[in-house]
Amino acid sequence: MFESTGATVKIQHSGRPRSVRDEETIRDVEASVRRNPSLSIRKRSQSLNIKKSSLHLILKKDFHLTAYKIQLVQELKDTDYANRLNFANEMLRRFNNFENILFSDEANFHLNGHVNKQNCRFWAKENPRRKHERPLHSPKVVVWAAMSARGIIGPYFLEDRRGRPLNVNSDRNCDMLRNFLGPQLQEFQGFNSRTWFQQDGATCHTSNQAMEAVNELFPNKVISRRGNINWPPRSPDLSPLDYFLWGYLKSKVYEDNPRNLTQLKTLCQRVIANLRFRLEECQQRNGHHLDNIIFSK
Repeated sequence: MFESTGATVKIQHSGRPRSVRDEETIRDVEASVRRNPSLSIRKRSQSLNIKKSSLHLILKKDFHLTAYKIQLVQELKDTDYANRLNFANEMLRRFNNFENILFSDEANFHLNGHVNKQNCRFWAKENPRRKHERPLHSPKVVVWAAMSARGIIGPYFLEDRRGRPLNVNSDRNCDMLRNFLGPQLQEFQGFNSRTWFQQDGATCHTSNQAMEAVNELFPNKVISRRGNINWPPRSPDLSPLDYFLWGYLKSKVYEDNPRNLTQLKTLCQRVIANLRFRLEECQQRNGHHLDNIIFSK
């Protein structure tokens, strides 16, 4: 009974669902929403014996309610709040702007891509019966990239000599830093002696040899676990690659007609400029989740 109606007692209904907006029905809907705001339209209409169209009208017109999606965020541990707050305070104290910070990360791009059925519609007189088959184990590429407000370095594909993808480890990370990132920095217009480098706290990034390699490129200017500024664990919401670049790139990679690089560069500049707002929000929230940002969408 609970699974179908959201109630723990059996509800007796007679006849067809009601199609009314009288005061009694509106009060019933209000009480139902207070008890369980996450109940679906279908289950709530069954529980109250009200037509879905009438229920939807009451929720929208009488209570001015909107259905919001739950936002998925990284789970934070008790010790994370202070670490995130300290990081936000340190960054805002040290930097007037964040244009000269090179953020880095890796991501997996699967060959089958991501298909959102809500965005895949066909306008036709008859159902074209189009399907998207998704293999059980999709081939992938492992991509590393770095970005600042002044541009993007990469992509760098972690793969063997036969083009097969490789997972990141300390040796491969060091090889990438010395043989790819180092030469790329010499050609990157956004690199100078004041450029900082950010990476997360994964072991492949923070081993002794990895830290030696990254400090050779960015002496005394590393944002990382074991770095000059400590990067707080479980904080993808503070990394432009996590909260913007990978999702944006994947949405474009998996489209039939990707947009041009000029727009991508403009968006990169905007998202870096948005970092100050995120850090200030983190500061105001005492290191907790950035509710004013994630629920503003």
